[in-house]
Amino acid sequence: PPPPGARPHRAGKMAAAGRAWRATALLPAWRLRAPRRAYSTAAGGGGGGGRLLLGAAFALGGGAGLYLAARHRLREHSAAELPAGNLQLTLYQYKTCPFCSKVRAFLDYHGLPYEIVEVNPIMRKEIKFSSYRKVPILLANAGSPLQLNDSSVIISAIKTYLISKRNSLEEIVSFYPPMKTVTEQGKEVFEYGNKYWLMLDEKETKRVYPVKEVRVEEMKWRKWADDWLVHLISPNVYRTPREALASFDYIVREGKFGTVEGFFAKYMGAVAMFFVSKRLKKRHHLQDNVREDLYEAVNEWVKAVGKHRLFMGGNQPNLADL
Repeated sequence: PPPPGARPHRAGKMAAAGRAWRATALLPAWRLRAPRRAYSTAAGGGGGGGRLLLGAAFALGGGAGLYLAARHRLREHSAAELPAGNLQLTLYQYKTCPFCSKVRAFLDYHGLPYEIVEVNPIMRKEIKFSSYRKVPILLANAGSPLQLNDSSVIISAIKTYLISKRNSLEEIVSFYPPMKTVTEQGKEVFEYGNKYWLMLDEKETKRVYPVKEVRVEEMKWRKWADDWLVHLISPNVYRTPREALASFDYIVREGKFGTVEGFFAKYMGAVAMFFVSKRLKKRHHLQDNVREDLYEAVNEWVKAVGKHRLFMGGNQPNLADL
């Protein structure tokens, strides 16, 4: 049975697919404000107004074209590509977290049904069962319950499970052991050195990656999204106290928290993320106008995909696209 607070999610509904494909699932669904000049210069705009509805999102994902292509590909997936029907998934998430959005995009694209538990970003009581205190957390039951941590590990492990019939999900997860490291700030964290690899045999690898360069490219851009692109999101969403408060108002409304919980989540979360965004801006040496860094990253991605491919994966998205 689903845990308390879980909501059923059916990937077959195209509305869900549309939500998951916003900006290749990295940008939350609210308005981004950008100076007219900045957008015209960096994103190829034609000098329109400064208020852009997901302007960066449309540039990043190709906007409606990406959604339509994704919808077409989603319909083409055959039942044979799906795992055994006993795979039960529960995703613990913050709805607007880019790492959680990435996992949702992956699950939606592959037509995998899952339950959603929205985690209060301040109290986090929904994940009190876990010593791992970040989201996303995916609980997967394919005969025995498993907890998968880290968005890239989740995606690599489930993708391997969809392709390979040789190993159980439990065995596949064991191929991604966490390694304890210490950050520059002296904080102990867990890393997964092989999290961008799919654990396939030689025959399976050749089927998924006809040439070595395809695999190398996919891994490179998955890492780029985690190490660079994702860190541009918070400084752009929480630029000012007003924007931070508006963002958390959306988070609280979508999360359907109680009155008291919602109040603390909204105001404490907004304050916390405003200062986090400033720290990220300093740590990653972003420009004063953080929109410029976002647009440059968008342009870098578009250039890498090129003019002759629908996706980086060719005619259909690969894990870098998702």
